[in-house]
Order: sequence, then structure tokens, then C-alpha cells
Amino acid sequence: MAQEKITQTAGRMQLGDFAPKFAELNDDVLFGEAVWNDSTLSLHDHSMVTISILLGKGMVDSSFRSHLEMGKKHGITRKEIAALLTQAAFYAGWPNAWAGFRVAKEVWVDDDAATEKERFQQQMIFPIGEPNTAYAKYFIGNSYLAPISKEQVPFNNVTFEPGCRNNWHIHHATKGGGQMLVCVAGRGWYQEEGKPAVQMLPGDVIHIPANVKHWHGAAADSWFAHLAFEIPGENASNEWLEPVTDEEYGKLFQTSVD
Repeated sequence: MAQEKITQTAGRMQLGDFAPKFAELNDDVLFGEAVWNDSTLSLHDHSMVTISILLGKGMVDSSFRSHLEMGKKHGITRKEIAALLTQAAFYAGWPNAWAGFRVAKEVWVDDDAATEKERFQQQMIFPIGEPNTAYAKYFIGNSYLAPISKEQVPFNNVTFEPGCRNNWHIHHATKGGGQMLVCVAGRGWYQEEGKPAVQMLPGDVIHIPANVKHWHGAAADSWFAHLAFEIPGENASNEWLEPVTDEEYGKLFQTSVD
């Protein structure tokens, strides 16, 4: 999945009249395709590198805070920033690390109080939505449903708490039909009857033919969210079947940690 593009206008806004070439280099090169939008590194990793360098140079100023805030937006957790600053202290100097921690504590001030659900929401652009009460009897564990589009091709974002999965089921159709899943956050599983389970990570796409028995859900140790697209078909209907047993599901977790 293509990562979010960074767009910067601070150079032109603050220095465009005074130093137009510098403004161009700042906005279009540093924060353009040449550096920040080079997908060799994720935006998360670009932020980790930049924060480390600023700390090493002792530049614990408004720019440092801005990059901390940007890094948090790009998925840097409180534990990660604490680990980064602790290691950097041995290279950047103890006073610099202390100064960095003071700013980081302010940027991540709400993380201790945030729930796992709120932290997971920060990982994706689609909403988690409301408890999936209408289909709760077909799920083991808690799930959430957020309608994303009701026009042209209707689809929803479905979020699963760790260990949550839906029952075996079939999307019936005499022509066309089936379902498509697009993982947007977390880690999960998809399995067709008679085949090994397939791990799903952000960016993975699963095409489910009509009339195929299957299930999908979260890994035991991770929240999981996917977009679910119902493919139009003739005489389409869904048939919900038996749950995925704890024994079946437990084998998948054992496989993933071996």
C-alpha cells in the first residue's frame, strides 16, 4: 500500500519572498520526492532518523517538537520514542536526552490514558465505527463496523479486537458475487476451507470467490481492520455457519510464533 505523501509549505510561507530558492529546496526537495517521500523508508522511520539527528545536534527546539508530533502521527509509540531517546543519550549526550524527554513527555502525554482501541485508531485513516451488534452472534469476540461508502460500490471498515474472528460463512451467488478484503491496519487471518490460513497485513488484498466457505479475523495478539467489499452477483446471499473453534484458532497462533 502506498504510504501517505508529505506536503510541506512552511518554506514558501515563511521565506518565500526573502529566500525563494531555500524555500523551494525545503518544500520540494527535503520534504518532496527526494527525501521524505522516498518510500525506501517508511514515514515512521524517516521520523525516527530525523529525531535522532536533531537530538544529536542539540536542536531540542520548536523544530524538534514538530518532528516529534509528526513522528507520533506516523505511528511512533511512547515506548519507541522512550527507547530511541535512551539509546541516543549515549551518543548525543545526557543533557540533550533529558531535554528531549521533557518535550516527548508533553507530546505523548495522553498515551498512558489512551485505550488500546484509541491507539489502534491512530494507525489508520478509516474510523473504527460502532460495535457490530447486528452480527455479534456470528463473531467470537468484539468487532466494530464503520460504513465508508454507500454509493456506487458500498463497503465497510470492519475492526476486530485481538482474538476476534467471524464464523465460517459462504457468500452464495449463481453468477458473480463473492467478497474482497483489503487490510488497512493490524494483523489478521483469512482461511478457506481445506486450505492453510493466510496472514493479512496492511496492504494485503484477499479475493474471495462466491460459494467458498471461509472465515477471517484478528491475530490473537493484534487488533485488525479490513475494508470489506461485497461483489455484486445474481441471487446473492450470505450463509453463516459454525464458529471457528478455539482449537482451530489456537493452531494459527502457535504457527505464527514458531
